[in-house]
Amino acid sequence: MTAQLAPPVPTTSDVPAPTRLWTPSRVLVTRSAAERPHGQRILARLEAAGVPDVELLPGDRLPNLRGDGDRAAFMAAKDTLAVVVPPPSKRRLQPIPPSADWRVDLAEGCPAHCQYCYLAGSLSGPPITRVFADLDEVLTGLDGYVGRGAVTSGTLGRGGEGTTFEASCYTDPLAIEHLTGGLAAAVTHFGTHDWPGPVQLRATTKFDDVAGLLDLPHGRRTRLRFSVNASSVDRRFEGATAKVPGRIAALAAVAAAGYPVGLTIAPIMPVEGWREEYGALLDAVAAALPDGADLTVECITHRFTPGSKETLLDWYPRTKLDMDEARRTPKRGKYGSVKHVYPRETMAELRDWFEAALAERLPQARLLYWT
Repeated sequence: MTAQLAPPVPTTSDVPAPTRLWTPSRVLVTRSAAERPHGQRILARLEAAGVPDVELLPGDRLPNLRGDGDRAAFMAAKDTLAVVVPPPSKRRLQPIPPSADWRVDLAEGCPAHCQYCYLAGSLSGPPITRVFADLDEVLTGLDGYVGRGAVTSGTLGRGGEGTTFEASCYTDPLAIEHLTGGLAAAVTHFGTHDWPGPVQLRATTKFDDVAGLLDLPHGRRTRLRFSVNASSVDRRFEGATAKVPGRIAALAAVAAAGYPVGLTIAPIMPVEGWREEYGALLDAVAAALPDGADLTVECITHRFTPGSKETLLDWYPRTKLDMDEARRTPKRGKYGSVKHVYPRETMAELRDWFEAALAERLPQARLLYWT
């Protein structure tokens, strides 16, 4: 299966300058990670970026990063990057509906400060960002998963996407790309590898440093999606991210470079004036996208679990995020888990509006799912 050629990339003047680049205050690199080729590439990038505190550990165990549980300990963990080699079990991929057939983790954790962060209920331990140095082995092991998925591969609704691999389930890969180069390596592999069937790499981000991705041989096998929201949600709850206008400019740049692109509108919240704010968001996207862009949309409403609420209130004790269970409906999973979602009437009102607004403002877009 031969890769498709990417179209000419945008000129330098068309590429938006990144509005935020993260520099960790501390980096820990395990011995096995430093021995891996990808780990060595990360070390070179850290040196080039001038990261001041890079510690090469004598073994593969990270030091105790839990601290004493106070705010300072949380901030220190949040500002720490660890380069590690995960256990071999991590290479056994898991399905990740409704997004993709398989989850491929380039990293776990994120340097952003989103006060609704879903990682609060998904990852345990201190909120450091762990980058996995076994990327080369992971990428070479993906062939065996092609054609075996149940979310997109072989389905009527999304079969045209091929076998899909989600790279942003537990991280924001673009947030750390300037330090790791992992997303570029994955994009290049997907674009140039001789696969046994149709494939697609998927990644979503709240950042905008896309210049290093534009001239890659992506072969249109990577869909870059940008997580966007109403202006008041972005302003109040999405700390240490690129702001939404920067994300939209980045979306337009990668679309002009021939990538399939997407909007992840999440988490949707019925804030005051939500119709006007989300309408302005969709209008801004429509104005920025080049003609003929291959655009998908994923709509995800805000929800939380009892565990994630407890963690988020510990992380962000002054948050104004609405997590009042009395204003929600419990949704139970098959293993007894509970999520608090918006009531049926609110969900129906939101969904009806978004489906109509997308059809009117972005008629070329394909809505993949609503949840």
